[in-house]
Amino acid sequence: MQAVGIRRGLTIDPAGEEEPAAERVGRLVRESPVVIFARRGCYMAHVMKRLLAAVGAHATVIELDAGAPEELAAAAEAGHGAVPALFVGGAPVGGLEGLMGLHLSGRLVPRLREVGALIGA
Repeated sequence: MQAVGIRRGLTIDPAGEEEPAAERVGRLVRESPVVIFARRGCYMAHVMKRLLAAVGAHATVIELDAGAPEELAAAAEAGHGAVPALFVGGAPVGGLEGLMGLHLSGRLVPRLREVGALIGA
């Protein structure tokens, strides 16, 4: 698992300890207000990150290796069954479709503001 856009305090493997994949996903979601779990090179995750940046939010992107099926399964299960999986304030939003639904309904920016994810807000 590789983290991109790491925020202060975000740790992949605390103290070098081996952590079950489901616990690691849960901890990473709690440590950052906006998290995207995706496969490396996923174009949908790129679009999600760009949309979030356009509204003033910085997302922590966790790239999952295809060779780590337990991590992919844990992230998919936590995020409504698929990757990319977006979490805002610890709550699953879904994938690109869920993010677009929030944005088009006008609920994305208020939700990001509520969890303190907007830059300069």
